[in-house]
Amino acid sequence: MTTTTPRTGSARPAARLAEIALPDFGRPSVTPELTPATYRDRLERLRGRMAADAIDRLVVYADREHSANLAWLTGFDPRFEEAVLIVGRDGDPALLVGNECYGVAGAAPLPMRRELFQDLSLPSQPRDRSRPLKAILADEGIAPGRRIGVVGWKTYGDPSLLDVPSYLADAMRAVVGADSVTSATSLFIDSADGLRVCNEVDQLAVMEAAACTTSSGVRSLLTELRPGLRERDAVGLLGWDGSPLSCHLMLTAGPRARFGLLSPGDRTIEHGDPFTVAFGIWGALTCRAGWVVEDASGLPDGISDYVERLVGPYFSAIAEWYAGLHVGQTGGVLFDIIDRHLGDPFFGLFLNPGHQIQLDEWVNSPISRGSTVELQSGMAFQVDVIPATGTPYFTTNIEDGIALADAGLRQAFAARFPEAWSRIQARRRFMTDVLGIDLHPDVLPFSNMPAYLPPFILRPDRAMTVDR
Repeated sequence: MTTTTPRTGSARPAARLAEIALPDFGRPSVTPELTPATYRDRLERLRGRMAADAIDRLVVYADREHSANLAWLTGFDPRFEEAVLIVGRDGDPALLVGNECYGVAGAAPLPMRRELFQDLSLPSQPRDRSRPLKAILADEGIAPGRRIGVVGWKTYGDPSLLDVPSYLADAMRAVVGADSVTSATSLFIDSADGLRVCNEVDQLAVMEAAACTTSSGVRSLLTELRPGLRERDAVGLLGWDGSPLSCHLMLTAGPRARFGLLSPGDRTIEHGDPFTVAFGIWGALTCRAGWVVEDASGLPDGISDYVERLVGPYFSAIAEWYAGLHVGQTGGVLFDIIDRHLGDPFFGLFLNPGHQIQLDEWVNSPISRGSTVELQSGMAFQVDVIPATGTPYFTTNIEDGIALADAGLRQAFAARFPEAWSRIQARRRFMTDVLGIDLHPDVLPFSNMPAYLPPFILRPDRAMTVDR
C-alpha cells in the first residue's frame, strides 16, 4: 500500500511512500588526502586576492570552534588553544601558537614560521617565553602605512567589525590606525567567489569520503535502531571512527527531540517517540528525522496524516530543489522552489534552504530570496531544509552533501578518483530511476543515503519517492 500526496500543480511532483531497496554504494578503502602542493597553491591564490584588494598583511584568527579558514589554508587546526596566522605578500607565513600547539603545528603540510605566543595558551599555563604581541606584529610588517585584512569566521555589514579578540584587534589598530584594519573574511567565505566555496577535485574527493562515513553511519543507525536502546547507546550504531567533528553529534528522542541541536542523554528510546539524528565530520553531515514507529498507526493521536500533511509536500519540494541544481543556477531560483512548496507558516521554515559546506558545516549560503548569485563548478552544498512546525507533527528532514561540477571538473574527478566516481554515478541512477528525482549532469551526490527519507524509523525499507 502506498500513501500519496495530492498533486496541487503540474510542476509539482506527487510524493508517495513505497518499499524501496537502498543499495550498498560502498565506501573508500583509503581516505584521499590533500598534498602539500594543494596548500601551496591555496596560499598563492590567497596572495593574489590580497594584491587585488590592496591588502599588505592578512591576519587569520582561529579557535577550536572556528578553525576552518586556518585549516583550509595550512592543514593545521588548533587544539585546546587559539592560533593566529600572519600572511605577507611573499615568504612563509608566521603562525602564532601557544604552549600546546607549538609542537603539533610542525606537522602542517604548509611551511610556516612558528612563533610561541603564550597568551594563546590555556589559563595559568607558563607565559614567560614569548615576546610582546606588538613586537611580533612589527616584525611581520604590520606597521604604519600598511593595510591589514583580518579573517575571523563571519562577515558583517560594517567591515570595521572584527570577530577576533579585542587584544589582537586593539594591538593592530594601535599600530596602523583603525581605518587601516578591516575584515577580510569574505576572501575565504563569500558565497559567490570565496576561496573556500569552490573546491579542487582532490578536496571534493575528500568530502565524498567524509559523506560516506556520515551517511553510512546514519544508515546503520536507522537499520538497527530499536525501542529500549538508550540515546547514548544508539550513538554507537553510527560507527564514528574519530574523524574530526564539524558539529556536536546530535541524537535525541521523545520530548527533547523537539528542541533540536541537543546531544544524546541517558533516556531510553520508546516506541512512538519523535526522533532526530545529525552526524557531521569535516566535509560532510547527514541528518534524518522521523518517528520511532512502523507506520502511521503508531503515531500519536491527531497526526495520522503525518506523511500526507508534512513529509509528502516536503519531499516534493526537495525533489524539485534537486532538479533545479546546476552550474549557473541562481540562489534565488532555489529559494523560490522551496518557498512555493513550503511557504505556508505551518512548515515553519526560517533558515536558508540549503547552504555551502566545507570543513565547517555551514560556510555560507547564496540561497536566499532574490539572490542573483550564480552557483559555480566546485561548490559543495548541504541539502538543508528543516521544517520547524512547532506542532505535534514534529518535523521531517533530509540533510545530505552534494557538489556541482561542470564537464571539465567531472572529467577530472572520474579520471583521478574512479572508485568514488563509480559511487557517484550509482547514486545518481538510484535517485533518478528509483526515487524519481531528475538530476542535471552537474550534480554529484556524495551521500550513501542520497535523498533517502524513511519517515517511520522502524520501517527503514519504506521511503519517499516521487512520480515524474
